[in-house]
Amino acid sequence: MTDNNLPGPGQPTPQPGSPSGQPGQPQQPGQQLPPYQPAPQQAGGPPAKGKVRQQQAGVTKPRQATVAEQRARAAALKAQQERFAAESAAFEKKRKTRKRLLIGGGVTVGVIALVAIWYAAASPKNVTAQCTDSNNVIVDDDYCDQKYYSSHGGYTSGGFIYIGGSSYRYNYGGSGAVGQKVTGGSYTIPKGANVSTKSGTSVQRGGFGVSSGSSSSGG
Repeated sequence: MTDNNLPGPGQPTPQPGSPSGQPGQPQQPGQQLPPYQPAPQQAGGPPAKGKVRQQQAGVTKPRQATVAEQRARAAALKAQQERFAAESAAFEKKRKTRKRLLIGGGVTVGVIALVAIWYAAASPKNVTAQCTDSNNVIVDDDYCDQKYYSSHGGYTSGGFIYIGGSSYRYNYGGSGAVGQKVTGGSYTIPKGANVSTKSGTSVQRGGFGVSSGSSSSGG
């Protein structure tokens, strides 16, 4: 059997490092074979698959934005500024409206309070007067009526009404019925009040803090 890898008659014996069956140069002692290098990439060919580019800080330069990207960024920035301006205007409008409402409410409350005070001062108080004797017992209103005691020889002095040997005077604001002792009230006529008896006789007409009527009717 013949080995095809053996050199034929007259052919040199292949040296280590040479392809089998091809003549090679004799290897010198200590000589190493060069490392394997791939064939260079042809221009315009597809990039090598699986190759990853790494960026290094301070070394790798950022890619310049395209015209379309620059326009998109400018449009987004403009929209953000317009939205911020609209929100600021709406907030300012709401703040001014709230301030006007608070001021208007305060003025309204102040005016209402002033009118209420003025009305209370301008509106005279209605007080009921009852005729009483020297023992503070309630008697008929006629004993304190000017027409009655004048026609019966009576007179007034020091706030009292004298008829015969008895004295009478008005109690203002007290309560009770004829024949009972008056409860509460005062024997000083209130100023600025409308004073009248239960029978409807007017003792004093008041208003705005000014009293009127005959002072001889009461004490």
